[in-house]
Amino acid sequence: MVARNRVTERDEMNPEEITLPPARSKAYFFHGQLGHLLSLTLLLILLWTFASPHLGDNTLFGKSDAFWLWVAVALAIMHQILGWLVFRAQLGWAVLTRWLGEADLAVWGLIFLPMLLGRLVLLLMLGIADYGSIVLPSSITLPLAVLLTITSLYTGYSVLRFFGLERALGGDHFRKKYREMPLVREAAFRFSENAMYAYAFLALWSIALFTRSQAALALALFQHAYVWVHYLFTEKPDMGLLYPDVKQ
Repeated sequence: MVARNRVTERDEMNPEEITLPPARSKAYFFHGQLGHLLSLTLLLILLWTFASPHLGDNTLFGKSDAFWLWVAVALAIMHQILGWLVFRAQLGWAVLTRWLGEADLAVWGLIFLPMLLGRLVLLLMLGIADYGSIVLPSSITLPLAVLLTITSLYTGYSVLRFFGLERALGGDHFRKKYREMPLVREAAFRFSENAMYAYAFLALWSIALFTRSQAALALALFQHAYVWVHYLFTEKPDMGLLYPDVKQ
């Protein structure tokens, strides 16, 4: 998501001001989703290729490691499909704003954030179930996990401090004010305008490395790559409409 500095002016809540005419069509609503589907199919094949040799012999809380894997995958898919539906419905018709008024972003956050946390928790469950299957010694995996954790936490701080939680939730699909802000260049955003996607999701890799689980590592790869699928096929086209003067 393109990062821009915060402002404090009053939100414009008129749905007609929030929506964009080019987004008010079924064609744009589904724009990019074939690429999304094809990419997801490829990622699922790769996930199973790398994870399946390490599944089937372990359980956690009475559930198999394969169970934890596929529940985690199902949540990730539901999470990102919901993101597509909400973003496109907002951009074209301001659906949540019409239904919920000023509570639209708060309600979206109450849905989005627990699902995001759930993705991390389920990855941890898989890692614990499949603990120790990585052949690399802990002298390598542990320092790397610590480094990735620090990077992810620093990015999280950068997002909250300079970017803002509402904008991280896709606030520019809900409020015009977020579309009129200059780029953020502070902290993690010095290194990438898409620091949230590039660095924050390194937390997935750190969980897999802390548990030294090959299956969790495969799931971390799937989840991080799938986040970029969302960016390429849903968010980047939206950014082209929201920020026509900014090179994407």
